[in-house]
Amino acid sequence: QVQLVESGGGLVQAGGSLRLSCAASGRTFSRYRMAWFRQAPGKEREFVAAISRSGGSTNYVDAVKGRFTISRDNAKNTVYLQMNSLQPEDTAIYFCAADEGYDSIGYVHSYDYWGQGTQVTVSS
Repeated sequence: QVQLVESGGGLVQAGGSLRLSCAASGRTFSRYRMAWFRQAPGKEREFVAAISRSGGSTNYVDAVKGRFTISRDNAKNTVYLQMNSLQPEDTAIYFCAADEGYDSIGYVHSYDYWGQGTQVTVSS
């Protein structure tokens, strides 16, 4: 089992940047594919980005391509989400998630472990 704790959220003006971190503890971090999801008020949780176990492969939802970058440091048991050019529509609670299998990347149900989330608010 793995425990996930997100940090780095906050309030930022449109066009600004934030870097989210997700620290993992428990089982060997490198055995998990990692992802970030987000959930805005009144909406379903949606996929944002994912990174392979080695960090060599990444995937993004179209809405964040070119603005967000997912990365991981297996030595530090941490996955990051660098968010640039933030827009009000990026406002949401951001969750990191871990998948110990090889399920479809973009689906909530593919992930076995979740953090508690961190709030990101972008003002216009």
